Amino acid sequence: MLSSNKNPGNCTVTLCHSHTKNLKEICQSADIIVAALGKPEFVKADMVKDGAIVIDVGITRVEDASKKRGYAIKGDVDFAAVSPKCNYITPVPGGVGPMTIAALMMNTFMACVEKHG
Repeated sequence: MLSSNKNPGNCTVTLCHSHTKNLKEICQSADIIVAALGKPEFVKADMVKDGAIVIDVGITRVEDASKKRGYAIKGDVDFAAVSPKCNYITPVPGGVGPMTIAALMMNTFMACVEKHG
């Protein structure tokens, strides 16, 4: 979506995974990082340049005996270490989840209107 012709963002998109060579250097050059790899706190502060925008899509339950439920929810980004460097960063939980739900509701409504007029 970031690079499609229909999107005014007109971004150059580089797709990486956790074993991409030079991942740290690639991330350091990014203006926007979308982390979605399922590895809690994988993205560290030294991987993110100052002023970046970080969108954390990851959500993983991590054992935590100090929590009532016995676990904590962690994203793919080390939020505490990365957030001071960012212009914008999504929290986990409470970041992209509500936006995903809103988009799903909007698409469901539009499909209903299209089907039933």
